[in-house]
Amino acid sequence: MRVDLFDFDLPAERIALRPVEPRDAARLLAVCPDGPDLLADRIVTDLPALLAPGDLLVFNDTKVIPARLHGHRIGRGDTAPKIEATLHQRLDATRWKAFVKPAKRLHDGDTVRFEPHGADSTSLDATVEAKGEGGELTFAFRASGEELDRTIGVVGEMPLPPYIAARRETDEQDLSDYQTIYARTEGAVAAPTAGLHFTDRLFEALAARGIDSVYLTLHVGAGTFLPVKADDTDDHRMHAETGEISVVAADKINAARAAGGRIVSVGTTSLRLIESAAGEDGTVHPFLGETDIFITPGYRFRAIDMLLTNFHLPRSTLFMLVSAFSGLEAMQRAYAHAIAAGYRFYSYGDACLLQRADIGDAPS
Repeated sequence: MRVDLFDFDLPAERIALRPVEPRDAARLLAVCPDGPDLLADRIVTDLPALLAPGDLLVFNDTKVIPARLHGHRIGRGDTAPKIEATLHQRLDATRWKAFVKPAKRLHDGDTVRFEPHGADSTSLDATVEAKGEGGELTFAFRASGEELDRTIGVVGEMPLPPYIAARRETDEQDLSDYQTIYARTEGAVAAPTAGLHFTDRLFEALAARGIDSVYLTLHVGAGTFLPVKADDTDDHRMHAETGEISVVAADKINAARAAGGRIVSVGTTSLRLIESAAGEDGTVHPFLGETDIFITPGYRFRAIDMLLTNFHLPRSTLFMLVSAFSGLEAMQRAYAHAIAAGYRFYSYGDACLLQRADIGDAPS
C-alpha cells in the first residue's frame, strides 16, 4: 500500500509533553467501526463499563531502561566528537544494537566513552563492532552482564520519544511517568504507552467487573519511532524485538477465548506479540524469541478482539496497524475527530479503545 495513505496533519499543540494526573483521568475515544455509533468520547476510568465480564486484558510487563547514552569518541586523533546513542536491542551479555547520532563520526573499531550528565564519575566504554544502515551500529561494551546493566542505569537517561525530547529536557519526573506501574522485566527502550494509563484503582474496578488480566513481555525497541521512509509498505523493514509468552499466559488467553471472552490487547506491543504467537485458528502458543511482524490493512487478525492504544504518528507503522484493526477510513475519521476535539497525542497523550472491524457491537 502507498505510505501516503496513512498521512495526516497534526498541530504541534496536540502533542502531549506530560501525562495527565492521575493517569486514568486521560480521555478515551471509543471506536466501534461496525456499531451504530462510530465514535464515543469517554475517559479511561470508563474502561470497565466498556468491557464485559469474562473479557481478558493482555498487558506488556516490560520495564524501560535508561537507554539513551551521551559520550564522545576517544583514542583517534585530536578530536573527540560528541556522540548520542539509544540502545534498542540487546544481543548478549556485552553487546547492544544502538541508533547513533552522528553515526558518520564512528567507524568499526572506534571506542566511545559514555558518561552521565551530573557529577558522577562513572563512565562506560564501548567499541564499535559493526555499522549498519540508518545510523544503526553494534556496540561491544567493556562491562558485562549485571555490571553492564548497573552502569547503564547510572550513565543513561530515560529515552523519551524524539517528539518530546526535542521540546524539553528529560527530568526526574520521567523516571516514573515513562513507566507502567506493573513494569517488572527490564529490557525496553520505549514504554508500552497504553499501559501508562492504568492505576491501582482502575485495576480494582476492572476486577470488580469480572475482567481478568494476563502479562507477557515484549521489549519495545527504539525502532518503534523510526519513520517509514519507503513509498510503499512492501518496501519497509521492521526492526526485530524480543518477546516471551509463558505457557501459563498462553493457556489463560486460550481459556478466556474458549469461554467466550474477548481478548483485549493493552497496546500495540501486546497485540504484535500475541499475533506472532497465534496459529491460524487463533490458538495462542508459548513464545520465546524475536518478532518483526508488520501489520497493515489486509492482515487477518487471529486472536485479538479489542485494542487499547494511544494516538500514533502520521505515516507510522503503528497508525498502519490500527488502520488494519479498525479500518483505514474509520481511523481517519477517528483521528480527525480527536484533533478537532483537543485530544492529546502520542506517548503521554490520551487513549482510544478500538473494536476490530469485523467484531460488531460490544456485549452488555
